[in-house]
Amino acid sequence: MHGTVFNIQRFSLHDGPGIRTTVFLKGCSLHCFWCHNPEGIALKPEIQFFPERCLACGACVDACEHQANSIVAGALVFDRARCVVGGHCLDTCYAEARVRVGQTLSAAEVFETIQQDAAYYASSGGGVTLSGGEPALQPEFAAELLALCRAAGYHTTLETAGNVPWASLAALLPLTDLVMMDLKQMDAAKHRAATGVSNKRLLANARRMVAETNVSILFRIPVIPSVNDAPNEVAATAAFVRAMIDLRAARPDPARIAMELMPFHRLAGDKYRSLAVDYRAKDLVPPSQEHMQALAGQVRAYQIEVRA
Repeated sequence: MHGTVFNIQRFSLHDGPGIRTTVFLKGCSLHCFWCHNPEGIALKPEIQFFPERCLACGACVDACEHQANSIVAGALVFDRARCVVGGHCLDTCYAEARVRVGQTLSAAEVFETIQQDAAYYASSGGGVTLSGGEPALQPEFAAELLALCRAAGYHTTLETAGNVPWASLAALLPLTDLVMMDLKQMDAAKHRAATGVSNKRLLANARRMVAETNVSILFRIPVIPSVNDAPNEVAATAAFVRAMIDLRAARPDPARIAMELMPFHRLAGDKYRSLAVDYRAKDLVPPSQEHMQALAGQVRAYQIEVRA
């Protein structure tokens, strides 16, 4: 089975316990305007273009048979409408002003990279994380890769927004030790305004995941100014998570359910420029540490384990 992967990040420390290898799969069904990985939204491979690196040497102009590149007034102009992501221009760009985002790899090829850091997983309690994008949009590939990791004894984590058919998500859960699931807004209208989709399906999937499985879950809130950073909004999410903990408590040995608050940052700005996408979050101010701790207090009031 092959999948479309846009990054394999080794020695990752923020995508689950211990030292991990995080595999980023392309494709997402949400369009959050602040997304920190905009290169992971489209399912197909893309070309990132960094004009500040470009030497305007013209080599890519000659390499592209679709005339997607031209030199105008001494500067390179990249016509994305003509680009078919053939990659010939990449071979000629010695300044690395062009980067392919996304490549087709087999699960075995990805697993070969994962195995290189097996000693770190063993010594740190780490493992492998599938992220994105949305890994559950490539369920067959994700399942094969998770199965290889499970067979090798590696801890597995799935990062998901949950906005996929239940069958796609359910197929991955038996192969997953920890689910890290984003919850962005409890209000359906506000969720649609911020992400382009309703929260109805993802909340339903969260309930089924809690009720029908015993996988450990870390519900995560990306704290975004103007979207969900008000105390009452975080409290609404905490109330939902509290209900999920109570639902899971009916099991004889309930797996852990906790929360994480993740502050917005503007480090993705260059990615948006390289993809010629408007960065609508560029004027947002990241929340202060004091504000994050106050929000964490809102969560703890519901007797929920939280980190911020």
